[in-house]
Amino acid sequence: MVIFSPDHYNGFFYKVMPPFCIGTSASGVGDYGTHAGPLDVPEKLAVDCAQAVLDAGVDIAVSASMDVDHGTVQPLEKLFGTAISRPVIPVFVNAIGVPLGPMHRCRALGAAVGTYVATLDKRVLVMGSGGLSHSPPVPTLATAPEPVLQRIVHGAPMTAEQRQARQAAVIDAARSFAAGDSALQPLNPTWDHRFLEIIDRGSLSELDRWSNSFVTHEGGGSAHEIRTWVAAFAALQAAGPYETTMRYYKPAPELIAGFAIRTARPK
Repeated sequence: MVIFSPDHYNGFFYKVMPPFCIGTSASGVGDYGTHAGPLDVPEKLAVDCAQAVLDAGVDIAVSASMDVDHGTVQPLEKLFGTAISRPVIPVFVNAIGVPLGPMHRCRALGAAVGTYVATLDKRVLVMGSGGLSHSPPVPTLATAPEPVLQRIVHGAPMTAEQRQARQAAVIDAARSFAAGDSALQPLNPTWDHRFLEIIDRGSLSELDRWSNSFVTHEGGGSAHEIRTWVAAFAALQAAGPYETTMRYYKPAPELIAGFAIRTARPK
């Protein structure tokens, strides 16, 4: 399978922040109780995929030692019961480290990956992982205090205690948000449904007009994770028209996120 997923300053940092990166080897960092350790990445296929993406005109980085967090690992565990039961090619899509590129590049990335996957004599699952409208307490270059700034720039390893404290702070913020006692940007179900309707129609090029400032204004600072959805559906669309076969949506303040699931297959 191929998974397009974000990162939350656990594997990618401002020291080098590529817009996209394919892992030819990857390990989970174990945040939020997820799998810690190597994933089953088919190295040759991942390298060939990266070459195909570059040949298609999409500049993508390659990592031979990619660290991935819950954005990659949790969907695998929820879907298969374990993160290591299927071979997986992880594709990082930057969604929080500004500056961000335009949305149409995410569509181009997905199309390039999908075109490559279509050449394989294999059944391949393509997945996109990321929230819809949400703006959790994520540090930025402009606002982070010095110790946090050093972390998000240089990626200093976190101790177990530091990771636990970071996760506890996010959980506390979610509880306050769900209770209506928070200054965080509210969820936007109307915007979420607008995005999902575009995905369901397969009208992905419409999203090319969505500027980064528009996404932030309507969906919040972390709503740029919709980029993973765009890439995944563009990959599927590379094989022809698709139809969504299962649709679920719920505004989930306890997760500080608009939560949705879509399954789709070629028509």
